[in-house]
Amino acid sequence: MPQSPTPDIRFEPPEPLRKIVESHQVHAALEWLEVTPPHVIADELARMDAVNAGIAFRLLDKDRALDVFEELEPVDQQQILEGLRDHSFLELVEAMDPDDRARMLREAPAKVAKRVLAGLSANERRMTSALLGYPEGSVGRYMTPEFVALSQDLTVEQALATVRAKGGHAETVYTLPVVDQGKRLTGIVELRELVLSPPETMVSELVVTEPMSARATESAEDAARLMRETNDLNLPVVDSEDRLVGLLTIDDAVEVIEAADTEDVARQSGAAPWSGHYMAASVWQLARSRALWLSLLLVAATLTVSVTQAFEGTLERVTQLAMFIPLLIGAGGNAGAQAATSCVRALAVGEVRGSDLLRVIGRECRVGLVLGGLLAVLGLAVGTIFASAKIALVVGITLVLICGWAATIGGTMPLLAKRLRIDPAVVSAPMVTTLVDATGLIIYFVTAKAVLGI
Repeated sequence: MPQSPTPDIRFEPPEPLRKIVESHQVHAALEWLEVTPPHVIADELARMDAVNAGIAFRLLDKDRALDVFEELEPVDQQQILEGLRDHSFLELVEAMDPDDRARMLREAPAKVAKRVLAGLSANERRMTSALLGYPEGSVGRYMTPEFVALSQDLTVEQALATVRAKGGHAETVYTLPVVDQGKRLTGIVELRELVLSPPETMVSELVVTEPMSARATESAEDAARLMRETNDLNLPVVDSEDRLVGLLTIDDAVEVIEAADTEDVARQSGAAPWSGHYMAASVWQLARSRALWLSLLLVAATLTVSVTQAFEGTLERVTQLAMFIPLLIGAGGNAGAQAATSCVRALAVGEVRGSDLLRVIGRECRVGLVLGGLLAVLGLAVGTIFASAKIALVVGITLVLICGWAATIGGTMPLLAKRLRIDPAVVSAPMVTTLVDATGLIIYFVTAKAVLGI
């Protein structure tokens, strides 16, 4: 994807494109499209139905259409492509960068993918097929194979001449990898260094040896987060023999992180991740993405019913205990959800590793006990007001125990999931909350029986 100037994020269209197109105001639509930044146009197209989106897209000139198309999500790109005639279709996909084309095709139906590949020139088809040959989620799927590589035996003058000659076909020239005769990566040099150095200076004097790089088969998310930590604009990508095969650019790295974070947020909220614009999704699509998890959580919640039934005799003897059940399971569930969310996030950004399991258990347990102690003070006051001193004591002790237990569970489960090669986000806050509800009730009733002697 071309690294275009940063758009003005404060831009707000005076009127939604959908209304203009639906009212058949062609001249107004052309004016709107001419003054609106590509990212805003893409957002408007994603909000529209397939017919009106196709009409609006065909009003764009060739160059602007490509900029807008590359801002769209793959699902929205497919919707646009389905409405284009063969000539326009082929022109558009041929002009795309190989990595953006591969990104679209990996989510496209087989029929669309076959049509796209068949219409490409031999060179574009070769590059796209090579990217699609890497494992799903790997850096190879996101890197650009169009780059300018230099030899360290060149002078600055010769290197700049190479950039001028080949840079027009490269996606980026800000970071220039340096390779040996076997195309193995030996270092990198920034374009800025070349421009600011005397013409007779050798590239070998400017090159940064042992640069950060990633294997093409490694996780794209890990590589993208590495770029964020090192503040690199581009990350060299090599094969198993250290031969340079591409560059992961900053714009693609941002998209990888955004997609990973979006998926994590969906799972942490107890929903299945889905692609596409929220405003363009149907009620059925949104419900379907949430139904499975809600069903599983409902089944898991039967544990709470079973626990309540097991301690039915205790409730019958001291009915006041029932008043505080919502308060206790709410506090425990929230404490567990906070710990789970914190640990999933820490895992995602590399602040916590699987080897830190025991340290996290001790840390979260202590945090939970501290929080429980603070809440217990409030619990004692509430229990005394609405029940009795003994019931208040039960509530206070339970709050300490349940918060310590909930924080421990919430912090531990994501790390255990990581060790079992399960996405930690799957161990979402709702799942932790449901588990803590059931076990929290056991803690409550056992504490009540011990304190009240029943």
